[in-house]
Amino acid sequence: MAVVDIDKLCKHYEGAAEPSVKDMSLTVADREFMVLLGPSGCGKSSALRMIAGLEAISSGTVSIDKRPINNLPAKDRDIAMVFQSYALYPHMTVGENLAFGLRRRKVAAAEIERRVKDVAARLGLSAFLARKPHALSGGQRQRVALGRAIVRDPKVFLFDEPLSNLDAALRVTTRNELVKQQSELGTTTIYVTHDQVEAMTMGHRICIMNGGHVVQIGKPLEVYRNPEDTFVARFLGSPPMNLLPARLEPQGAGYMARSAEGSFSVDGYAPAVLARYANGPVVLGIRPEDIYEGGPARSPGVRFQPIAASVAAVEPLGAETHLILTARTGEEIIARIGRETALRPGEHTDLLLDTAAIHLFDPATTKAIPRRA
Repeated sequence: MAVVDIDKLCKHYEGAAEPSVKDMSLTVADREFMVLLGPSGCGKSSALRMIAGLEAISSGTVSIDKRPINNLPAKDRDIAMVFQSYALYPHMTVGENLAFGLRRRKVAAAEIERRVKDVAARLGLSAFLARKPHALSGGQRQRVALGRAIVRDPKVFLFDEPLSNLDAALRVTTRNELVKQQSELGTTTIYVTHDQVEAMTMGHRICIMNGGHVVQIGKPLEVYRNPEDTFVARFLGSPPMNLLPARLEPQGAGYMARSAEGSFSVDGYAPAVLARYANGPVVLGIRPEDIYEGGPARSPGVRFQPIAASVAAVEPLGAETHLILTARTGEEIIARIGRETALRPGEHTDLLLDTAAIHLFDPATTKAIPRRA
């Protein structure tokens, strides 16, 4: 059992104009894999280091199983941390690196041997126990760093961008290994990354941070489908959500969003919610995958409306193609379409926008406009 409660956590570095972490509140459930996601400098690593006891807490409380640990030394928190750098001892073998923390805690030799062999077998390191880190690949070194954390059997795992130093192929395989190990061990885990693919594929929930604040917390697909503001809409998604200035105008019993690219019905929103924005500006958001070169097959009842643009660039990616479009206003629009497209740069085209997938945002607050009251 390990529940991590973070209550109004703040970190203000001496000489800094603004706190790096501002009133962060979050509960990580027992056995949960929580991902802290955000751009560089958003405060996610500072928060992780405060949980670990590597940074002093300016204000707020961190508790594990209802026990505040603010004043508890890092060594007594029963937390294991894996860093971006492998931080292995170069003069020690793999086996010695795995056993080092246990020896410092004066665990019995027989128990150390049992744990090291078990973790090495679990991570595919049994054949490398006598090797030193310089004789290992990057992926193998990262597995040793992971194994050194697992062998301690802590209450909580903390990961600070552990895959950043790996190449693309190794990142995928190691990511899968981390997910598998966390699922099997069931250890409560907090994982820091700026990589949205890691966040979407690894986390049970995502905590998105920006400027030291927690912006949104939720399951990956929930956050992706229902961003709470324009920052989340743009940050989560590759390519990111298209955001276009529009004007909300009455249409019959409902409303339509009129932009330079076209006029689009917004039937997914309750008219009573949109009434306060009538005849005023809104921000229209649409994901690249909700713009089609031709309407998707077998989708009765979904309304598609044309969007006029010129093709600035075509990026074939094998399984799909990204179209970089220039709207009449000069704004860039990105569409994710099929791999068989015949469109070429310089051509003008009318693509189809799925109006059921439109998101509306308040241009003043940047917050999402709710679909229902």
